Amino acid sequence: MVVPLIGRLKGHEYAALVGGFFFLVFETAISFIIMLLPIPIIQWFHNHSRTLFHRFSVTHANGKSEAEDVADAIRKAKDFGELCQYWGYTHEEHVVLTKDGYLLGLHRLPAKRGQRKRSPGTSTGKPVVYLHHGLLMNSEVWVCLTNAERCLPFVLAEQGFDVWMGNNRGNKYSKKSVHHDPNSVKFWNYSLDDFAWHDIPDSIQYILDITKSSTLSYVGFSQGTAQAFAALSIHPQLNAKVNVFIALAPAMSPRGLAAPLVDGLMKASPTLVYLFFGRRAILSSATTWQAILYPPIFTSVIDTSLRFLFNWHSHNIPYLQKIAAYAHLYSLASVKSVVHWFQIMREGAFQMYDDDVSAFGSPGGRAYRPARFPTKNIVTPIVLLYGDKDSLVDIQMMLKELPDHTTVTRLDGYEHLDILWGKDIDKDVIPEVVNALKVYCDDSCGSPDKFKDGFKVFERSS
Repeated sequence: MVVPLIGRLKGHEYAALVGGFFFLVFETAISFIIMLLPIPIIQWFHNHSRTLFHRFSVTHANGKSEAEDVADAIRKAKDFGELCQYWGYTHEEHVVLTKDGYLLGLHRLPAKRGQRKRSPGTSTGKPVVYLHHGLLMNSEVWVCLTNAERCLPFVLAEQGFDVWMGNNRGNKYSKKSVHHDPNSVKFWNYSLDDFAWHDIPDSIQYILDITKSSTLSYVGFSQGTAQAFAALSIHPQLNAKVNVFIALAPAMSPRGLAAPLVDGLMKASPTLVYLFFGRRAILSSATTWQAILYPPIFTSVIDTSLRFLFNWHSHNIPYLQKIAAYAHLYSLASVKSVVHWFQIMREGAFQMYDDDVSAFGSPGGRAYRPARFPTKNIVTPIVLLYGDKDSLVDIQMMLKELPDHTTVTRLDGYEHLDILWGKDIDKDVIPEVVNALKVYCDDSCGSPDKFKDGFKVFERSS
């Protein structure tokens, strides 16, 4: 299916294909070798990368500042629970069984800082908010901030919300199925379609069942918005359960990547991704490199990659925030879900996964059009917050595919990840989210008086 296309590639694209293939072979071999190494050897590589960094670094700090200690603690936190515990929050863990047999981890913050819910797993009577992460991420990205005032879930918890965070199938907290072994190809055979048909609606229904609430508010980031766009468009009954959909750095039909070679190659045939990465998890060796590289070096690698692929410079994200957050940035996702995105970019349409991969690149054109998500049918109020420097957001195209009741807020100077971890999100992003929740939740949350009382200035405890 892929080989016939190679003959139609341009010279530089063919060179990129061959070079990329050999790089991936090398990277896979190195990862396999590292996997067999004992921990002391890995620690040796980590320590020597630190030595080399400080030898060639311009600045040499004497001791750590308090801010560096905080960033280091956030970076070293092993999971969602440790991140919450650091800031004084008690979390709950829940597991959702989807209709097609995947077990998804849900995280919940039912109480304010320093408080503990007496009966875990029951209703709080508070308005419910559900947050969902982006591609190659998990729920940790919401709580790995270097101060609590910039952490959306913590702010919402302080203001009287029952806060839930979801996880996609296959990631750190959802790598299990009752039907398939996670090492099998069948386990990873899912795309955005499956998130829309199962993960999002099944998670929402579980949360509503536990909280005894009739509706919840949905806040998505990046692919987490695409999953909601898709789910709400194909499940009419789901719209009655979501009182507002707040889309941060919304994703629907990105124009493409900033790297012309990679963009042209993947659009020429999205299925080339299968040739590079196989049909299981994509970039599964990322955590290996994180283990052996000194954090500032790993941070530099991530920054360089983001600049090359998306032309993001991340000037709005503080350096120490990068050190802390990049350790929690990556989580497993299927190769098929990435192929789906390249199909969407190629066609310029927010469509379902195209199983007829042989149709790509056919000189005679297509005999059919893949089904598109009917996003104009969404009834739930939609609030978009996007950065005007975000290369993945084509806001004019997006508005053409959304209902007229959609509202938009532009964030000047913001890139994609800035909306999660930017230095001023407590001034530019979080107030917009809170205001939208106040507007749309008052009439549908069931206890508006209690809800209004919850809104107050967030204060750090000593």
